[in-house]
Amino acid sequence: MKSVVFSLALTLALGTVPATAQEAADGVAPEAETTLGRALTGPLAASQEAKDAGRPVEADDWMVVAAHPLAVEAGGRVLREGGTAADAMVAVQAVLGLVEPQSSGLGGGAFLVWFDGNTGKVTTLDGRETAPLAATPQMLLGEDGAPLGFFDAVVGGLSVGVPGTPMLMEEAHRRWGRANWPGLFSEAITLAEEGFNVSPRMAASVQRDAERLAIDPKSAQVFLPNGSPLEAGDRFTNPAYGNSLRQLAAEGAAPFYTGDIAAQIVEAVQNAALPGLLKPIDLALYQIKERPAVCADYRGYDVCGMGPPSSGALAVGQILGLLSPFDMTGLGPDDPQTWRLIGDASRLAFADRGRYVADSDYVPVPVQGILERSYLNDRAELLRRDTALPIVSAGTPEFDHALNWADDDDRARPSTSHITIADAYGNVLSMTTTIENAFGSHVMAAGFLLNNELTDFSFRSHRDGVPVANRVEPGKRPRSSMAPTLVLDNGEPVLAIGSPGGSRIIPYVANAIIAHLDWGLDVQQAISLPHRVNRFGTYDMEDDALAADLQAFGFEVKQRALNSGLHAISFGDRLRGGADPRREGLALGE
Repeated sequence: MKSVVFSLALTLALGTVPATAQEAADGVAPEAETTLGRALTGPLAASQEAKDAGRPVEADDWMVVAAHPLAVEAGGRVLREGGTAADAMVAVQAVLGLVEPQSSGLGGGAFLVWFDGNTGKVTTLDGRETAPLAATPQMLLGEDGAPLGFFDAVVGGLSVGVPGTPMLMEEAHRRWGRANWPGLFSEAITLAEEGFNVSPRMAASVQRDAERLAIDPKSAQVFLPNGSPLEAGDRFTNPAYGNSLRQLAAEGAAPFYTGDIAAQIVEAVQNAALPGLLKPIDLALYQIKERPAVCADYRGYDVCGMGPPSSGALAVGQILGLLSPFDMTGLGPDDPQTWRLIGDASRLAFADRGRYVADSDYVPVPVQGILERSYLNDRAELLRRDTALPIVSAGTPEFDHALNWADDDDRARPSTSHITIADAYGNVLSMTTTIENAFGSHVMAAGFLLNNELTDFSFRSHRDGVPVANRVEPGKRPRSSMAPTLVLDNGEPVLAIGSPGGSRIIPYVANAIIAHLDWGLDVQQAISLPHRVNRFGTYDMEDDALAADLQAFGFEVKQRALNSGLHAISFGDRLRGGADPRREGLALGE
């Protein structure tokens, strides 16, 4: 693994530009170092040392794992002062939107999974963006009726949905917070107004997307000062972001949906290079939705997460369910047959995902049918062979109604960020947060980037006359791959995990759960394993250790950088946290 991490870090250090648009979106490599404008000291330095050595960080009372040391530090301060995991999430998200603006922020959305230490209840909150009321199923098609090119649709206002993150932060604090709301923004406001040093990851992301960022005048002013991309170590301030945080701290989320910030969002969308359809009414109508948690059984554990419009919990649960009849422990991580099984189980899950999963407020989704044991056992019989499945298609899970859907194209891109927190009160939070593609729509309003989540919809409304479940519709939430996950044993948490990475989130999370539960790896070891991911037939791999074997099974194999950002906490005699070595995040606890 060290050689993999070193080679990826070297790629970033040399500034190698990926060759295709997909690779440009996927290929942010691990950082060789973290630049904070000061040396890491104390607990943060110890956390970095543990991560570098491949060890989990251990603690007894609380833990926070997030994608940047400054965000981790802010969350740690809140927890140390007696705040809850919900309080700490607000502080962490506020900082992340500043220090890694390419991944998440106030202009995006999130899914939150919460375990309540008092009641033992798992609650899931949907902060996903919504399509404008003026949206139509044809809005992502060109004048010739063909789907727009991905980045042709992304850059500008057309791709922007109503942001959910500010309201989700407020709702989580209202339900589960203890700390004083305004005080949760102090670190982020100070950093926005006084500045911080740009990290290598942020600088590389800006340099890679400089041409698109230059299209929007406000984005260009912030990220391309004097016409040149920010560089690692540059001092970065964002006073407009600080002002938005001050309004959020003083007035809650209201200014983002009915006030001055809402007006700035609408103006930015409607006056972008590619104007969008967002109007004040769309923001005013937005709501956070509590959804039923989706839980799947895996070897006696309950693996719980976010249901539709997320495909994450369904697909992770389906992969694990398909593998349940097989002795994954006996096979172990080094057997080629292990990865044949995992690869084809993932392909089967993705086939069902592509056909059936969408916003359940608009499309009946066979949640129970997809995870029903007899259906999974029947599908698992397809895996009882010695070579790769030559053809994979969607199954026929049981519906309580008759529907016929067409298969969807998958265009999800791997930006995003993940936060995992455990507090001293027994509460656990797993939240995946995003603006979709790196830098979202590349359009800024009020100091933050706006999402491009509408390109998570199918660009086609129909295929061969059959409607696509994930087509664009007014007010609808696009399907997501985000998979914030809690694993429970007899009702108690044993693992909290999640990752960024576009549709690869699903196998990243499923593989790490297998590594922890079946192979007995600690959370840092499970996260640090070389990625081997198969969604649609091609095996993407960070290493080449089993490439020849998988090719002999009939898989096409592609070796490439796979930029996850897995952040996990395991529970037992102590809390143990792991942060992905491919990014600059850390685990911190006491």
